[in-house]
Amino acid sequence: MPGQFRWSVDRVAKAVEPVVRQGVGAVLLFGQTDQPKDNDGSAAWDDNAPVQQAVRVLKSAFPELTVITDVCLCAYTHHGHCAPLHSDGSLDNDAGCTCLAKVALSHVAAGADVVAPSAMMDGQIATIRKALIKNGYEDTLLMAYSTKFASACYGPFRDAENSAPITIPGMPTDRQGYQASFRNPRNALLESVLDEQEGADILMVKPALFYLDMIQRVRDNTLLPVAAYNVSGEYAMLIATAQNGWGNLGDLVRESTVAIVRSGADLIISYWASRYNEFFCL
Repeated sequence: MPGQFRWSVDRVAKAVEPVVRQGVGAVLLFGQTDQPKDNDGSAAWDDNAPVQQAVRVLKSAFPELTVITDVCLCAYTHHGHCAPLHSDGSLDNDAGCTCLAKVALSHVAAGADVVAPSAMMDGQIATIRKALIKNGYEDTLLMAYSTKFASACYGPFRDAENSAPITIPGMPTDRQGYQASFRNPRNALLESVLDEQEGADILMVKPALFYLDMIQRVRDNTLLPVAAYNVSGEYAMLIATAQNGWGNLGDLVRESTVAIVRSGADLIISYWASRYNEFFCL
């Protein structure tokens, strides 16, 4: 992903400063660990893990900045899946929810304003909401990756995050067993309905450009804010198009971003945010 970088904790405030100066009001943090990975992804809820450290640094440097954290296990498990595995290689959904709640609590204790569970485990929103309330974090917002598709557009991010899943014999390839199928929009919508019932404050559709119809359908089906995640593969496609001389990058970015807004998104998670002034303040 040209123009995108992984920042160490000691450099993250400097990296975020120009983004804040442009008026971007929130950032979403993902972590990459150099600690040993295990079946549970336990490094993800270590108080001194990179995300937790980065939250503290950013909230100290920019108190008014809304800091959102991705809550998942895939970058911390040795198998790259979003929950622990049973001995037979199948996914342990309930254990995954328990682990995700630990991660969310550690992020909020560090100062995160919003936690965004992305693992697509059944019941993860209810489990995290219960844990937040039990520990006195009733006001923490939950942004649910509610309609998250098993997409071919995640490749660049997974390379950067070192979080690609291993193949499990007898199991669906990739994460198709728990992420939504692009062939089944009704089930994808049901995921959003369930997450809202479980206590989500914001619903998300991911990816964005390939799923503008789903953004609109989720928007029509809820009064909650709707976020759209303009993912790494979509970003890379526009970069490649411009680099090959097939289109002007600024025009492509503006048109595609407006399309996401037009479809009904209230919030956009975008790799273009750091270039907001360049593309949108004409």
